[in-house]
Amino acid sequence: MTASPTVLSALADGVLTLTLNRPDKLNSFNEDMHLAFREGIQRAHDDPAVRAVLLTGAGRGFCAGQDLGDRDPRKGGPAPDLGRTLETFYNPTLRLIRSLEKPVVCAVNGVAAGAGANIAFACDIVLAAKSAKFIQAFARIGLVPDAGGTWSLARTLGEPRAKALALTAEPLMAEKAADWGLIWKAVEDADLMTEAEALARSLAAGPTLGLGLTKRLIQQAATNSLDQQLDAERDCQQQAGRSADYAEGVTAFLEKRPARFSGK
Repeated sequence: MTASPTVLSALADGVLTLTLNRPDKLNSFNEDMHLAFREGIQRAHDDPAVRAVLLTGAGRGFCAGQDLGDRDPRKGGPAPDLGRTLETFYNPTLRLIRSLEKPVVCAVNGVAAGAGANIAFACDIVLAAKSAKFIQAFARIGLVPDAGGTWSLARTLGEPRAKALALTAEPLMAEKAADWGLIWKAVEDADLMTEAEALARSLAAGPTLGLGLTKRLIQQAATNSLDQQLDAERDCQQQAGRSADYAEGVTAFLEKRPARFSGK
């Protein structure tokens, strides 16, 4: 295992596990953690040995969003440019997560607040401990949801629930988040990492070229017309049908044996 002070990174069985590692600060982001996290997601893009990503947090929380400790208005000075923070740190990383054509599993092990919640929602499959909760904490400090929060909440939950969560900052417990379709499932706290790791390994061993194309198609569907989506499915299926993974999958089916996918 290699480590930066703020993000732990380990690659095994094709799964790159990234662990946000500022447990004393509930894994809230500072500049170093932003850069280390983005480096990990960029590695997933660049390294063919990485076939899936598992994101989680160290300690009792997943991520409390941005560390506000260095932005104490009582210290005086000019008002912070939070738009620059988004443009420099959060937005590029969120785009990397969404554009990564490999599965990204998120294991939310505790509170996910502010941008921490919205980073989780940007991942492909989210599992959460039953004790975990999601909080759009921005309203408590006079800010707007960021890190893609207004986009993911509105598309997943619809306008009424998205507005209620954002305007009230009311915590949403993991089981209700699963019932609402905001995450994949809530599991017993003690089982979270075992289940998340097994899922990530299973995805990494799968036909990752096809999985990546599937991720692309589902993300495009929100803005495509039916005609555009049918054309996109045709093009992606053409690519998948020419892949070594498809040939291996069909061969394994006919030979009644487990497939050995290469992601090519």
